[in-house]
Amino acid sequence: MPDLKKSLQRAMGGRFRPLTLFIAGFLAIATLIRTALTIKSRALIPAGIVSLLTIFGIGLLYDLITALYFSIPIILYLMAVPNRWYRSRLHKPVFFLLVFVTLYLLVFDAFAEYIFFDEFGTRFNFIAVDYLVYTTEVIRNIRESYPLTELLIAIGLVCTVIVLAFRKTISASLAAQEPLKTRVFKGFAFLLLPVLSLCFVDQSFTRISPNPYANELASNGIYNFFAALKNNSLDYYTFYRSMPDADALVRLKHELGEEKNARFLSDNFQDIRRQITNTGPEKKLNIVVIMVESLSAEFLGTFGNKENLTPNLDRIARHSLLFRQAYATGTRTDRGLEAVTLSVPPTPGRSIVKRPDNENLFAWGRLMRNKGYESLFLYGGYGFFDNMNYFFGNNGYKTVDRASISPKDIHFENVWGVCDEDLFTKAISEINTVYTGGKPFFAHIMTTSNHRPYTYPEGRIDIPSKTGRAGAVKYTDYAIGKFISEAEKQPWFADTVFVIVADHCASSAGKIDLPPDRYHIPLIVYSPAHITPRAFDKVVSQIDIAPTILGLLNFSYVSKFLGRDVLHAHLQEEGEAFIGTYQKLGYIDDGMLVILDLKQQVGIRKLADLSPIPFFSTVGQEVVDEAVSYYQSAAYLFNHRLNLWEQ
Repeated sequence: MPDLKKSLQRAMGGRFRPLTLFIAGFLAIATLIRTALTIKSRALIPAGIVSLLTIFGIGLLYDLITALYFSIPIILYLMAVPNRWYRSRLHKPVFFLLVFVTLYLLVFDAFAEYIFFDEFGTRFNFIAVDYLVYTTEVIRNIRESYPLTELLIAIGLVCTVIVLAFRKTISASLAAQEPLKTRVFKGFAFLLLPVLSLCFVDQSFTRISPNPYANELASNGIYNFFAALKNNSLDYYTFYRSMPDADALVRLKHELGEEKNARFLSDNFQDIRRQITNTGPEKKLNIVVIMVESLSAEFLGTFGNKENLTPNLDRIARHSLLFRQAYATGTRTDRGLEAVTLSVPPTPGRSIVKRPDNENLFAWGRLMRNKGYESLFLYGGYGFFDNMNYFFGNNGYKTVDRASISPKDIHFENVWGVCDEDLFTKAISEINTVYTGGKPFFAHIMTTSNHRPYTYPEGRIDIPSKTGRAGAVKYTDYAIGKFISEAEKQPWFADTVFVIVADHCASSAGKIDLPPDRYHIPLIVYSPAHITPRAFDKVVSQIDIAPTILGLLNFSYVSKFLGRDVLHAHLQEEGEAFIGTYQKLGYIDDGMLVILDLKQQVGIRKLADLSPIPFFSTVGQEVVDEAVSYYQSAAYLFNHRLNLWEQ
């Protein structure tokens, strides 16, 4: 034992002493952030010492593995730098600067992880990767939400104190002289550890509990970030439970054929085209879809909220067709846009809105244009974000974004866009232009104000700007109420159908993977002259919105939508919904929730109490096969370009 101890001291001493300090510092900072996040989540994770020991034990393993990965450039540097340069006076300040920068990045990452967890309820994931593309927006959002300058200075001071505390140890390592042979031997010994980790460890070890918060706490944010970067695009067949393509598509056609007014045009299992035939003349009503940023159903008084945050939406809902069990397909805006525009379930990895080859698809806007409408997509921010302008511009829409709004018409803006009032003012202007030209219009409006930093014009509501989500919700409600009031003065109002729906909920985190209540959104269809107020209580997905609205207008058309007109489905149908993240795919049907996960994993829960159900039971197997058929078929149709516009 004494010999082993001396060997370790020799290996970790001398020139490689900074590597020891880096790993120790990395582990210390990672443990501190895990402790802070555990305290923050204490009411949401399983109680007991065993749970905590598991979280911190597995967490330490991932912290160590991540530290080893990031040790590789340090090891290579320590191996390669000649003694003459390593021991020189010029090298010393350079080395101390490198130490300071490395430490600064680690401490900054700890704060960033805490902020990200506070916003999304998870460690770094696909969302964090996605935001890398939009650095300007993200940095401005942070600056507008937090005292960033003060925080950066504080981190600098903390790092300076730490570096000064270890300056003697670091200086001693800079005086060490080791022959190249010794450095290479030590270096390759250290490099072997991250290589072994890469071969034998993946994210699966963090799944220590059915509780997703416990799993997130047991992981490492930096490790998760690079795993998400690697899994930016996920091939369905590689990662998820599947069946023969013919079986999946036949099942899908059976599901889609349950609409009363649908007739398939071909017996070919690959051909999902069906003729939708509605009786009576088509109603050439205008359509305005208002997609509200992060509007969970729980914010509305209509769904039981007592804070009076949405008086206008509650009033509108009382005079509308209200869908009480509507679900968003995902947790990001591009997911909501994908679902409502294309009527498809969420795809694993990134959404179709941001994928290559997403042009000329069978989209709602293109269908409306084919019916003689002018299709508009209006967004308060810059449409390069989330690839919106490209996607909508290549799928039948005219795009109108922040760049189209004159500076004199902007009364308030933040990093995400102009305030919702200014967006709605622009929308009315664009709609009036189309109406004056004699064409009916289909306008899809995407709001931004209900988003961190939660800033908006003062004096509109009784909650000050930048005080939190509640104020942003109430301001958005105010802006929608004002828009409807302005629309009532327009000659086109009486013949317009307004569809108000959220893109996703404010938060998706819960005590299980894919908690259904975190996908529950409002869906309101308002047209006083044409829609009889009532409530619809069956389960509805965002992908059902387009075919259902088209059904209300008595439109007959050839459809490739994977959603259905829920008002014309068979009466015994309880409805179904699709919910997911970039990785987990959920399916709600017949009182059950199916979750498809990586490595062909499947889970089923009762919707009522979220208790697990064995998937090998007869009932369980049937609903799993339905889920697989939908998701696999959606992947097959997109990959084989079978969802293109052909009419």
